[in-house]
Amino acid sequence: MIPVPANTKVWLAAGVTDMRKGFGGLSALAEKVLAEDPFCGHLFVFRGRRGDLLKVIWWDGQGACLFSKRLERGRFVWPAAKDGKISLTPAQLSMLLEGIDWRLPQKTWKPLTAGNYPAIAEP
Repeated sequence: MIPVPANTKVWLAAGVTDMRKGFGGLSALAEKVLAEDPFCGHLFVFRGRRGDLLKVIWWDGQGACLFSKRLERGRFVWPAAKDGKISLTPAQLSMLLEGIDWRLPQKTWKPLTAGNYPAIAEP
């Protein structure tokens, strides 16, 4: 997993990206299409046409990093928007990189309602 600092933003580039691009091409997309500075320390995530390959660019303060991940089976869940950018939390990025649908995560706990409050013992 990419060590994402707490104040770092994660941006998804909606739509399809040419995965032949390296750091130079992807950082140019971040600057022109997403209107963000690629050297600001944010993570920029791009997906290819087939949906099984992701590339992430990140300036860590010392240099430029380019991460890529290809799924052996399945596709990365991607928004339906054709262009623009979408902000993710680091937790959503973790789910995305694992191939989990980050848009609708299911909670495993049952919400409290009027009829199922836990019993409180009196001291």
